[in-house]
Amino acid sequence: MAKKSSRAEARKVKDRWKSKVWYSVLAPEIFGASVIGETLADSPEKLDGRVSQITLQDITGDFSQMHVKLSFQINRVVGLDAHTSFVGHDLTSDYIRRLTRRKHSKMDGIYDVTTLDGYRVRIKPMAITERRIKSSQQNAIRAQMDQVVNESAGRATLPEVIKAMISGEMSKTIFRRCKPIYPIKRVEIRRSQVIGREFIPDGPVREGGDGYVLGGPEPEPEPEPEPGAEEAPAEGEAPVEEAPVPAEAPAEAPAPAEAPAPAEEEESEVDPETVAAIISSFEDIPGIGPSKAQLLFDSGYRSVEEIKDLSEEDLAKIEGISEALAKKVHEAMHE
Repeated sequence: MAKKSSRAEARKVKDRWKSKVWYSVLAPEIFGASVIGETLADSPEKLDGRVSQITLQDITGDFSQMHVKLSFQINRVVGLDAHTSFVGHDLTSDYIRRLTRRKHSKMDGIYDVTTLDGYRVRIKPMAITERRIKSSQQNAIRAQMDQVVNESAGRATLPEVIKAMISGEMSKTIFRRCKPIYPIKRVEIRRSQVIGREFIPDGPVREGGDGYVLGGPEPEPEPEPEPGAEEAPAEGEAPVEEAPVPAEAPAEAPAPAEAPAPAEEEESEVDPETVAAIISSFEDIPGIGPSKAQLLFDSGYRSVEEIKDLSEEDLAKIEGISEALAKKVHEAMHE
């Protein structure tokens, strides 16, 4: 009896395997809807909710993007094709460890934003500076990261947000905003997660990403109609004749416009190498170390000559500079 029961169980196991079918897992449309793998199931209902992970390199073929891991969740099955949606991404731990070094400051942020089409997304950016910085500077950098993430994600659809995170546009914007605070070494969006959808917009929402497909060709512009082409009248309708436009009297010659005032040139941002050179020159002043040099730079001074022109009282007014240090610096600069 025991042998018969074991044989029956073995037949059931074989029958269950025979009933299973291989399904092709497709990436979302923004990633080209390419096949990213296969999965086995005996019914399409059991595929719902399965999550597949793949690197961005496997989709685009770019070796430099092998550290970006994408997570796709199956949401519908059509025939033998399992379609997925983007649920998040993260960077590999070894890539993050390579960026982090001693005597550097690393700022992380966690921000929840709602996209234009109602999706709730959790975005976690990361910024690394060239040297260790003060907590006030770290707070200023985190505030800029928060502002950029909310501006970028709050005014875009989910596909546009995915494009900005994966392509590096959001990281570049954060880098430009934080560079005046302190020289930034690297900015990355280390992780993202689609939490859910809060609402479905009533009106029409623009196509996300403007047809952008990661790793695919850019969409071709639609051909413009030829000039002078007119629509033919419908069959059975008489052509409509346009009334002649009366000739207008020649207008008086307009008075010569005044030349526009020259626009004020925007102050160009200081690149990291120039910032480091300025701070290093401040450190050559007797009594000024790295922290005080950074303090002078944060106070708006950009050359040793500017410090030399300051009086002893003006030096003492700088926050963090004592009267004794102000006297020492002033005497050393005027020997």
